[in-house]
Amino acid sequence: MFAIVEAAGWPIWFLILASIIALGLIVERALYLRRSQVAPTGLLSTVIKEMKPNSTNDALVEKLQAGSPMGRIFAAGVKNVGSSTEVMKESIEEAGRAVTHDLERFLTTLGTIASISPLLGLFGTVVGMIEIFGSQNAAGNSPAILAHGISVALYNTGFGLIVAIPSMIAYRHFRAQVDSLTVEMEQQAIKLVEIVHGQRKG
Repeated sequence: MFAIVEAAGWPIWFLILASIIALGLIVERALYLRRSQVAPTGLLSTVIKEMKPNSTNDALVEKLQAGSPMGRIFAAGVKNVGSSTEVMKESIEEAGRAVTHDLERFLTTLGTIASISPLLGLFGTVVGMIEIFGSQNAAGNSPAILAHGISVALYNTGFGLIVAIPSMIAYRHFRAQVDSLTVEMEQQAIKLVEIVHGQRKG
């Protein structure tokens, strides 16, 4: 491995740093965006059972806020259970925007790494080409410098793609997962509002 890094030259260190960051973000988002953790099954029915229409429901609110992202949205609705439908919906929408922001955290960074990795590889390629042409002199080409320049160019190009492809796949996957979870939480929140105000049966 060290021989490859040595052959790729100093530009490879930018790609190694990008790959470490990308791997960390992928693992963190994969653990955080689990459906069972973001939108637990049966949470709506649990809230309906435990909620008291003419009470502040402080214990339930604290439990929901500490439980899951969807629980935070439900907690905003439960806080305003005695208010009108519009007020309850507004509070849920505000909580929903905050939760969605948390779900999308680090995705921009991951997408940026996926976009710039090929450019970093191209930068390494340019550095390698400069070394190749810089090795030419009146006596001719130096084979050792020529070989090193070619290895710098090829290794950086290849490694740039190796970093970019999985990062882009992960970014697209997590983006679709966030969209799906957001829609599901929105539907569950609407159900909660309609059930509370008697517009719908559980």
